[in-house]
Amino acid sequence: MTRYRELYPNLSVITRVCSSSSDPSGSAVVREVWSTESSFTDHDGHWLGVRQGWRSIKASLHNDSVRFQHRGAASGQLGPGPRIRCQDGSVDVSVMGSQYGTSQQRFIPYGRSARRGEMRIEKIKGGNAHRYGAEDAGGKDWFKITIPHGKKYDKKWLLTSLQNLCPIAFIPLHYSTEGHKVHFYVEDAAAASALCKLTRRITDSEGNRVVVLMNCCSSLPFLQSELKPQDLEPLKHCMSKRFDASQKSLDLNSIRSDSDLVSHNIEMILNQKNCMQAVIKIIQENIPELLCLNLSNNKLCKLDDIAELVNAAPNVQSLNLSHNELKSERELDKVKGFNLVELWLDRNPLCDDFKDQTTYISAIRERFPRLLRLDGHVLPPPICFEVETRTNIPPCKGSRFVSDEIQGLIQRFLQHYYCVYDSGDRQPLLEAYHDGACFSLSLPSINHPSRCRLKDYQEHSRNIKNVKDPSTRFHLLKRSRLTVVAFLNDLPKTQHDMNSVTVDVNTYSRTLLAFTVSGVFKEADDKLRHRVRAFSRVFITVPAQNSGLCIVNDELFVRNATSEEIRCAFAAPAPSISPVLPNLSATQQEMLSAFSKKSEMNLEWSQKCLQDNAWDFHRAAQIFTELKAQGKIPEAAFIK
Repeated sequence: MTRYRELYPNLSVITRVCSSSSDPSGSAVVREVWSTESSFTDHDGHWLGVRQGWRSIKASLHNDSVRFQHRGAASGQLGPGPRIRCQDGSVDVSVMGSQYGTSQQRFIPYGRSARRGEMRIEKIKGGNAHRYGAEDAGGKDWFKITIPHGKKYDKKWLLTSLQNLCPIAFIPLHYSTEGHKVHFYVEDAAAASALCKLTRRITDSEGNRVVVLMNCCSSLPFLQSELKPQDLEPLKHCMSKRFDASQKSLDLNSIRSDSDLVSHNIEMILNQKNCMQAVIKIIQENIPELLCLNLSNNKLCKLDDIAELVNAAPNVQSLNLSHNELKSERELDKVKGFNLVELWLDRNPLCDDFKDQTTYISAIRERFPRLLRLDGHVLPPPICFEVETRTNIPPCKGSRFVSDEIQGLIQRFLQHYYCVYDSGDRQPLLEAYHDGACFSLSLPSINHPSRCRLKDYQEHSRNIKNVKDPSTRFHLLKRSRLTVVAFLNDLPKTQHDMNSVTVDVNTYSRTLLAFTVSGVFKEADDKLRHRVRAFSRVFITVPAQNSGLCIVNDELFVRNATSEEIRCAFAAPAPSISPVLPNLSATQQEMLSAFSKKSEMNLEWSQKCLQDNAWDFHRAAQIFTELKAQGKIPEAAFIK
């Protein structure tokens, strides 16, 4: 065995199982099984990956020699290997199989040593191999150590005996008794394996050998309930010793192994909700002015609970999350409310997801734009547009028209456009668009589309920050007036608050007029009447034949209204609407006035009703009566 380890210096025995029997010749046969792990390095000695596999030795003990037959495998493959003969007159070792497995080369931010793969525990039972590891059961990285008949032993003697013989230091958690048994928990797979191999190697005062058993467990039942009131004072005392008042810094690195807590038998596992909530409560009540927080080496895999710290300690500027189990950069979204200038993330699995250092820095700075140091390294100064003193954004000054002429032109256009748009039948809008018009709809960037409250619009959003695929972008752009108006007809029915509308003229010339319209609207569906939306719409228009405007490009942006916008929406009556088509004959103007007086509708809606019925007064009156009886005429038609 010694010579074999010299040939394979990277051999790592995780669990070794020995069995003995006899062969037909009567010689004793010993079989030993273990797993191997070898490292890959580059020319500079940097670690790149791990080879893993299993090996076994079958030894025949003769009177004059011992023969070993060795088999090796990795990734489930067997293959030929070297044959080694030790010329010492007693041992003949035959090595078959390959020790080579798979390797993986990953980006290592700032040249840090990459984390090795999770150690696997293999045990042979009934001829079958059972492997255990954190990756096998969705984070199964706790191990229960059981000592049968351990209740009769003194706790200090038993733990000291195990610690003295165990080659790997371990921290026993939740030492307790159950019947005649004693059990405790450990986190480290290597320590659990080493403890398991100590079975029957410790002898008590009566000459009995102590049996040590090990089982994997996916959760710790004693961590599911809140901490006991008597545990909070030792925890508060422990945290006070770890707090540096001069720096306003709290160091909770590996707090689960703090001697003060261990002596009180308190398991402070910060990846458990109850433990983290107790810590946050103490911070909120005693040190809300906290500036620096170190949470390294606490097996954190989620940041949901830490998100509460954004309100409990809003002044935190330095956060250390290194040596944890964070697997996705998206976890950082939960704490981006902190205005961090320093962050530590090294030795987390998420660091291995980036192809290079630039991408890594960019992804982190997207969440923390003021960050100056990452993993202890100084970053280039952030590009920002801050002012030295706090200022408030000036209030909106209302619409900006270039001239009275343009103001009248745009106002007449908008009154006519939104009367038709809110009527329930948007087909007449065909007259407002150019044959080659384009339309696009977009919503704000949303991290969780499933939580979006604008679901009727979400699937049509062409926000280029979210839509990366060029073909999808092309598909979401509506072309030609028929396609545009057909799409507008499918959008929810609306009612716009014309008093909320503001207009900004962007560009104007003899042949082109571009302007932005902003305001609020509500959806006409009774179930959604309380939902007020805000919109911003950019129209690019050209002169029309009837002295009006023709839309060549229409960009609509919809968002949820603010509380102030909701409060002010529809508070004042809509402005009076005047006729928008001045080129009416004297007969048509007389008919329009009479129809408006009889129907009590304003001139705009009266004109629309007459136009839709080819200026047939009696037919228009009949259609009006039927639609009014069915409740299909909006309230806006009667506002004068």
